[in-house]
Amino acid sequence: MKIWLKILMISFLVLIGTAFEFPLEAENSNFSQREPEKIVVSFGNSLFGIASPNNPEKVPIRILAIVTGYSSTPWETDEDPHITASGKTVRDGIVANNFLPFGTKIKIPEIFGDKIFVVEDRMSWGKGNYQFDVWFENYFEALKFGAKKTYVEILPD
Repeated sequence: MKIWLKILMISFLVLIGTAFEFPLEAENSNFSQREPEKIVVSFGNSLFGIASPNNPEKVPIRILAIVTGYSSTPWETDEDPHITASGKTVRDGIVANNFLPFGTKIKIPEIFGDKIFVVEDRMSWGKGNYQFDVWFENYFEALKFGAKKTYVEILPD
């Protein structure tokens, strides 16, 4: 396939938001002796790097999200304020999110540095997928934390 046709197809897929990988090789090069190129595809406000399936790279996915705080108070939770939606007891390092599966590890580097959080809870469905609720032991700490717009890194398994 001609290189210009591949570039045109990649541009179209990026425009419609579909991820696909094309190996970009020169017409007369020996493709098996070199590392395939990588493509970066944009989805909304996020960039996803697509690695070769022969040599997958495990890198965090970075998204722009709203981060808020919550605590184990009856008016902020369901019937049992100290049990998360996944059935675990609340503790430091728990976050709530509606999109990511339970057990997903994330970082919020601009606010918490290298601290790793685990998605173990859910929020009100009206809050959407790009919001994370960090659990605080004290209601006033959560209130003081407020709401912040920042980047969240979703860590690979």
